[in-house]
Amino acid sequence: MSLALLTGTALTAPLVLSAPAAAVGDAAEPYTVSALKVSVRAGDRNCTVDADLYRPRGVDAAHPAPAVLTTNGFGGSKADGSTDATARALATRGYVALAYSGLGFGRTGCPISLDDPAIDGRAASQLIDVLAGLRAADDGTRVDFVAEDRPGDPRVGMIGGSYGGAIQMATAAVDHRVDALVPLITWNDLAYSLTPNNIGRTDGVGGAVPGAYKHQWTNGFFLIGEAQGLLHPRLDPSRAGELGCLHFVARACRTKRLLESRKYPADETRAMLQYARSVSPVSYLKSVKAPTLLVQGQADTLFNLNEATATYRTLAAQGTPVKMIWQSWGHSGGMKDPVKGELDLARGNLDTSYVGRRILAWFDRYLRHRSATDTGPAFAYYRDWVTSGPTYATSSAFPAGGSRRLYLSGDGRLVDSRAEVVRGTRAYRNLRVPTSHSESSLASLVGVPDFQPYDIKGTYLDWTSAPVKGGPLDVVGAPKVTLRVHSPHAEREQNSSDAADKLVLFVKLYDVAPDGRKALVHRLVAPARVPDVTRAFTVELPGIVHRYQPGHQLRLVIAASDTAYAGNHGVKGVSVTSAPEDGGVLELPVTRGVVP
Repeated sequence: MSLALLTGTALTAPLVLSAPAAAVGDAAEPYTVSALKVSVRAGDRNCTVDADLYRPRGVDAAHPAPAVLTTNGFGGSKADGSTDATARALATRGYVALAYSGLGFGRTGCPISLDDPAIDGRAASQLIDVLAGLRAADDGTRVDFVAEDRPGDPRVGMIGGSYGGAIQMATAAVDHRVDALVPLITWNDLAYSLTPNNIGRTDGVGGAVPGAYKHQWTNGFFLIGEAQGLLHPRLDPSRAGELGCLHFVARACRTKRLLESRKYPADETRAMLQYARSVSPVSYLKSVKAPTLLVQGQADTLFNLNEATATYRTLAAQGTPVKMIWQSWGHSGGMKDPVKGELDLARGNLDTSYVGRRILAWFDRYLRHRSATDTGPAFAYYRDWVTSGPTYATSSAFPAGGSRRLYLSGDGRLVDSRAEVVRGTRAYRNLRVPTSHSESSLASLVGVPDFQPYDIKGTYLDWTSAPVKGGPLDVVGAPKVTLRVHSPHAEREQNSSDAADKLVLFVKLYDVAPDGRKALVHRLVAPARVPDVTRAFTVELPGIVHRYQPGHQLRLVIAASDTAYAGNHGVKGVSVTSAPEDGGVLELPVTRGVVP
């Protein structure tokens, strides 16, 4: 098929989108919806984007309105309940909304390129050209009713979750016409997301060495991407992938193959990390100037709170207006049935949810230029223990609160001072099969029950605090543990050219009730590939918002493996020695309470 036929420009003269016949929707709706096709240049390919334009009634060239661009999460399309409902909710409130299927999804062409700013970002920029009236849709339709800051510069924001979150920052990095961003539950560094290493952060949330391959999440999403041909037959030929992948770009395929090999030779690993980070905000946030409201989920083992925290800190440090909300739901729970009062994208309940009202205020301030609008505090977080009154707590700064230190004693206790530490050495060893379980990563998405977390005796170490007393203990943020381990096998492989030979630990924090029942907070785990087992190191756990009630105990666990991750090569025994003058330290970010 020729490009002229694909775009329609050889057959159709440009027109202004104003005729009711082009609109779809009930006359009672406060907006009309028009389907558009827009041919774009995406990297080295030409392909067509499938979009819907939502135009509020009464909006025209004489009465323009700001616009909001939104797209789907991974595996979805413009017709998703959340994408469509968000666009409708915004159009009801007077915003022009353009909802589109991302590259490689729905009926949009091109292979999946992981929100690459040079591909996906540039494609979205061409959609902004349509909103600016600088180019026509493939049928010749032109838009002339979006408010502008200057000719060719439409006033436009973006909103979306997960895959539809990172695309916002990718677009804003290459097109400074974007005026406001609301990325929900998205990533900072895909290298960290897929192979998390919670030791030695060098930039953003990631480190210099891959951690433990998050194979359940990665394989699930890879299969969703490859299944697009079955879900959407008769696809545009531009969707064809490369190097054995049906629907992914070549570098994404190479990354997946390396992860599956469970080996990290230096040159290939360096190339993998460079690619994963090149399509991640961590590599281009310096170019993001648009005011950004970050919304991240507490129940999220795919993109945890640390990812949003890293993005927040980078944007704040460079002077980009930014605020952050930690809501209840994420990829690991709550999306299908959000708790009462929480944002539900599928219902578009912007007016009746805390997060929704914050989003409306953000767009009101930065798209409608209402400078008096209160966009809320710098940081807000959901508290699942609140049964009446406001469920969100707020802070004028991040982090909120202070810190509390506990010390790892040789007798398995977490104690309040070094003077209480008992000298001693404790050890464990891994087996060649996983012996700890935190989650079945896709269980919440497909609605099936999961096993309770467990650790098999002899393959982990734990330290337990005294019962909390004198009131509850509220932990808000990312706990950290600093320790030193001894592992003869790992020491012998210290200088291996394959980073996969280095020791891997899995660190986690439980809440133990007075009756002995224990809960792994949001099933979160911190995989850590130790760069040098002869030196002390610090592991940053995923951020949490959790109340330890009076009588409950904190339990820190260091495990040898986890069913959701690929772990150690070979059997590696590990021992931890504690002494009053030199022992492990657990640092808790707290907003209330102490541990005796």
